[in-house]
Amino acid sequence: MFLPTTRKEMRTLGWERLDIILITGDSYIDSPFIGVAVIGKVLLNAGFRVGIIAQPDTDSDADIRRLGEPVLFWGVTGGCVDSMVANYTATGRRRKSDDYTPGGRNNRRPDRAVIVYSNLIRRFFKKTRPIVLGGIEASLRRIAHYDAWSDRVRRSILFDAKADYLLYGMAERSVVELAQTLNAGKSPESIRGLCYISQTAPEGRVTLPSFEEVSKDKEAFREMFETFYRNNDPVTALTLAQRQDTRFLVQNPPAPYLTQEELDAVYDLDYERELHPHYRKQGSVRALETIRFAITTHRGCYGECSFCAITVHEGRRVRWRSKDSILTEARKISRHPEFKGTLHDVGGPTANMYGVECARKATAGPCRNRQCLFPEVCPELNVDHTPQIELLRSLRQIPGIKKVVVASGVRHDMVLADKRHGEEYLREIVRHHVSGQMKIAPEHTESPILHLMRKPGLNLLLTFARLFYRLTKEAGKKQFLTYYLIAAHPGCTYRDMEKLRAFFTRRLHTLPKQIQIFTPTPSTWSTLMYYTERDPFTGKPLFVEKSVSGRQRQKKAFLKGEKPRGKKPHSRA
Repeated sequence: MFLPTTRKEMRTLGWERLDIILITGDSYIDSPFIGVAVIGKVLLNAGFRVGIIAQPDTDSDADIRRLGEPVLFWGVTGGCVDSMVANYTATGRRRKSDDYTPGGRNNRRPDRAVIVYSNLIRRFFKKTRPIVLGGIEASLRRIAHYDAWSDRVRRSILFDAKADYLLYGMAERSVVELAQTLNAGKSPESIRGLCYISQTAPEGRVTLPSFEEVSKDKEAFREMFETFYRNNDPVTALTLAQRQDTRFLVQNPPAPYLTQEELDAVYDLDYERELHPHYRKQGSVRALETIRFAITTHRGCYGECSFCAITVHEGRRVRWRSKDSILTEARKISRHPEFKGTLHDVGGPTANMYGVECARKATAGPCRNRQCLFPEVCPELNVDHTPQIELLRSLRQIPGIKKVVVASGVRHDMVLADKRHGEEYLREIVRHHVSGQMKIAPEHTESPILHLMRKPGLNLLLTFARLFYRLTKEAGKKQFLTYYLIAAHPGCTYRDMEKLRAFFTRRLHTLPKQIQIFTPTPSTWSTLMYYTERDPFTGKPLFVEKSVSGRQRQKKAFLKGEKPRGKKPHSRA
């Protein structure tokens, strides 16, 4: 069933009032890929009456009053994408389209949506129930953070939104606990995975440099981020406190990760895999095309790429669903009236991390001074692609399923590290699960940039490319590798982009079009580099291209081989 979006739908369910009302910057797609839908269904399954208001009109009370006032709390999310990323390109131009808005026009999601929606609630419901922030926008802006769009350090979004609580991470466990606690009339301030505002810092906390300090001192900002990043695993994290004015932001340790049984239960809930009828009349939503017939197999990522925020939001430990749960979902999809036989993706943040994890993390947490994949794949990880091979083979046997595509990115260094089954896995992918192109993300080719990005080196890329094309030829297919690349990453110069172009044209005989200009989003190491103009791992100064024209030139240097006019471009050489 869909969660109600109107009073009429509430009455159909026999509900006079809702316990929780969720506000989102996306249109309402009822899918396990949409965070607000998942949270809504989890709360519903826990016995609470939940409704959704999607993309409310912010100039009137027409939408925000539509479902009345909740008994327990308002839940506010900007949607599946940070609203500033959704609304602006890396060079600051306003985006014309939005994949999560009916009709595709970018005219429904306000800038800083979480703050705007919270203010909207306060405007029309003066002394109302608690406002609880969640989703990617809130999660990554939960402490003092550098905001590239205003080019300054901003306070926690909890302060700027004037909300009551913030739930970070995936939040299924903590949101149910919050609802139960509020329903019992108790204080939720001990709930793990929750941030709140306090007049005093709690005992036993780790105190971060204050907002005033980090907004003036870049070294204090670096120290803050390092401590924040280190306290993101449920096993090892401590309570954090940061003075933001006369009060403190308090971040409780993360909620324990869902067990496999609990994760299965989340995905076993009843999802319509459709745009809600109330919004369907406004037009189609492009995002639905890619997620309707796709399956999430796992969460989390231990790749820890410097520019990626997945580790801060989903965690550094990979958790995966059982094979039976995934196959059950595939069978449900195969019976959908619009299913044509193709599963558009089976994967997660990185497809081939399914079933692969270091055993010690569950009891000791991630290594403090060591990474799983950089500078090389840790032998303790024990990479074995057998679980995914077996899963993909079983999916292909389900009646009605003609094609299973692995569209999620694959870590090529992990494939090569698996000496027993890596080639077997890639052969399986090449023969059965590539839809013309296979995605990998080397991101760059120059060693200094790869080191800053924490990505594997060129030799592995070349070895993997040779293996892919050999297996493709053996399979008698015409398939290609798609390479994802980044221009203007901190440390990258115009000359580095020229070298990147030369490498692809001379060594790989191709010129990828999938190149993006680096966007400094909150809570990543690369954004820390962009703001401080230093390598956070060595303390050495970094060249950072910040001008719009210079960032665009770097991209054009790769795509068109254009030479800059006027001022000589920066180069380390």
